[in-house]
Amino acid sequence: STQSTWDLIMSQLGELVLLIGDFHIPQRCIDLPEIFKDMLVPTKMQYVLCTGNIGNKETKEWLETLAANKNSAVFVRGDCDELPDLPETKTIKIGEFTIGLVHGHQAIPWGDLEALAAIQRELDCDILVSGHTHQNKINAYDGKYFINPGSVTGAFSTITNDVIPSFILMAIQGNQAVLYVYEIIDGKQKVTQTKFSKNGTEVQKDMPEDKKVEPVPEEKKSEEQSAQILFECLLTVSYTHLTLPTKAQVQISVVAGSLKKK
Repeated sequence: STQSTWDLIMSQLGELVLLIGDFHIPQRCIDLPEIFKDMLVPTKMQYVLCTGNIGNKETKEWLETLAANKNSAVFVRGDCDELPDLPETKTIKIGEFTIGLVHGHQAIPWGDLEALAAIQRELDCDILVSGHTHQNKINAYDGKYFINPGSVTGAFSTITNDVIPSFILMAIQGNQAVLYVYEIIDGKQKVTQTKFSKNGTEVQKDMPEDKKVEPVPEEKKSEEQSAQILFECLLTVSYTHLTLPTKAQVQISVVAGSLKKK
């Protein structure tokens, strides 16, 4: 059944965490890119962690619908946020990881790993998620991990003239994390994959930087199509060679924008 297939898929992925931020709506951008907005559908992630600079109340309320429940959407205050009751920092436990969340303007120089590490030590976390620079990055430093999902809208930044719209989907299972970085370059979606384990020292990239998400040829579609459709409904994410209990291997690559109302 559809539900049992979904349960199998979720058992493979673990807990799904959306890392997103620096919207600046409507101050610098009107809305998300259509490709991203079509992909991000309600209640498909267990958690939403937002690095701040949301902009308006409507955007915050929309983000809350993306998580499994409203309490699983976690926000911090950006330097441009005027929304009330947003904290400076938050920590949350997911799997075996303690994740710290901060906007990032507090780290001087902005984006500097040592400055961010000082915040990481203060929050006593394994992963520090921050924004502000509008540049997505995944770094290992002194046995901890530092993740910046970038600006999902590609909003203007005083730090760089080359802002690429991006967000990150993180799948956590125990002490393992797999990250999928979504970017829009020249109007096309690009996905890269990175994985690491708790207390590791290296970030391993499995998917080449220039790998584009390609449609699945009609002749390669099989009885696993139901699982593929569920992935499309999830986020049109690209999972390569995912092992499912029912079959040896399934390669699921979904073209950006293929998610429609089904």
